Amino acid sequence: MPDLSNSIATHYHQRTKYDPQTIASKNKGLDWSKQPIPFKTYKIGKSYDLTPYLSEKLPDVPEALQWRRLSRLFGCSYGLTAKIPTMGTPVYLRAAPSAGGLYPAEVYLISRGTPLLPAGLYNYQPQSHSLLHFWDNQVWENLQQACVGHEALENSELALVTTAIFYRSSWRYEDRAYRRICLDTGHLLGNVELACAMTDYRPHLIGGFIDHLLNDLFYFNPEEEGVITVIPLTDLLSENSEDVKECKPTALPSKIKTDYPEVSDGDLLYYFHRATEIQELEGNEVKEIGKTTDSVEDKYNFPFCLKVSTETSAIDWGNNLDYLERTILKRRSTRAYTGEELSLDELKALLHFTYQPQDYVTQGFDKHPDYFDLSLIETFVAVSGVEGLEAGCYYYAPKAQELRQIRFTNFRRELHYLCLGQDLGRDAGAIIFHTADLEKAVEKYGDRVYRYLHLDAGHLGQRLNLAAIHLKLGVSGIGGFFDDQVNEVLGIPEDEAVIYITTLGRPKYQSLG
Repeated sequence: MPDLSNSIATHYHQRTKYDPQTIASKNKGLDWSKQPIPFKTYKIGKSYDLTPYLSEKLPDVPEALQWRRLSRLFGCSYGLTAKIPTMGTPVYLRAAPSAGGLYPAEVYLISRGTPLLPAGLYNYQPQSHSLLHFWDNQVWENLQQACVGHEALENSELALVTTAIFYRSSWRYEDRAYRRICLDTGHLLGNVELACAMTDYRPHLIGGFIDHLLNDLFYFNPEEEGVITVIPLTDLLSENSEDVKECKPTALPSKIKTDYPEVSDGDLLYYFHRATEIQELEGNEVKEIGKTTDSVEDKYNFPFCLKVSTETSAIDWGNNLDYLERTILKRRSTRAYTGEELSLDELKALLHFTYQPQDYVTQGFDKHPDYFDLSLIETFVAVSGVEGLEAGCYYYAPKAQELRQIRFTNFRRELHYLCLGQDLGRDAGAIIFHTADLEKAVEKYGDRVYRYLHLDAGHLGQRLNLAAIHLKLGVSGIGGFFDDQVNEVLGIPEDEAVIYITTLGRPKYQSLG
């Protein structure tokens, strides 16, 4: 077996850690003259304006209602939600949060050919809330080939494709940007899942595909842009909806790369992305599509620890999920907390919506939303100010629905330091840490698992975001932290690599994100 501790995924993770001794030397400042534009433009193509279909007052005809579904789907997934004037170029905020407001993800639509949308490739244009049809040839068979015949594509007429434009994030975050790109895409996946629940589509998540075939399909320069996920949309209102299969998500393995050259700083992100690509598949690999092992037990059960039940009733998202749509469109990342306590009931509600989807079926949600492999993700909660809950660090056991305490102290001062001196860490009432045993994950899916882990963590983070905003709490994700020191201070097992942090508290005010 290859040396998993030396795989390119573990190497990348080690190389991009923040450390108190070296972080100052890596902070080179930003070249504002090279700031990327977070929108993609095309010189040719036919535009389909989705804006008129945002209105509630539409003709009661099938075509208008179909357009409204698509308009809501794109608007609630990645649409613009605010325009903030500045001295220079205005800042546009979107439905999904993004580190630094850089929005490295692009969203495309592939049509098999429908009465509304002729066959071909479309780019979603957030500035005008429109679909630009820039390639009008039939490409569905090429899509199926690239996705190794995934069964969801057999019964779908439309598929979303998310990509990453690497420089949009690396301009600011350099090689560590790949983490943030995948987390940001995970936020987007969370929105897609929930927006589909509002619009009667069933999204099927595909992350295992032959990369170069998809990049060639879009004529991408792979050094600038690459496909991250494919999401076939099953129309639940179609005549054949009763025949829809429940398809598992695709998390295909890539090779484990241990023989790689010395890669210089600044080139590591792109090299790592290419190293995680799937070039071709053997026959036996195709049979493993979507198969995961899911233990019936939570991973950690510490002896003699305090255990607190998190069972609670479901959040009410309103008739036809009206409260959900409003929450998505008004979501903002919080930039300051008051330091006041949260209630234990609020924390329970946040965890419940994020980790117990089976309790939301009656409201129209999918009880088994697609993730790549949640059995690889663990959750720890640092409690600084939750009324009715002792301060300390807890392991969250989603199957047992309980918090299990592993450290018994208030970490406010330490969390301020661990979050790179951000006051969010100090003033939050609770902070959620998503972690993974990176070596075991690589053993299961190869180096490509680094994508899957961050996409899943971002997806979970977005559910936390929306639940918090709905409960009138503050919330903000943090992708920059002192990696190793988090484990040491909080008592998180050293095998667990910290993937993502979500802070929760009482908001002072909202800001960018």
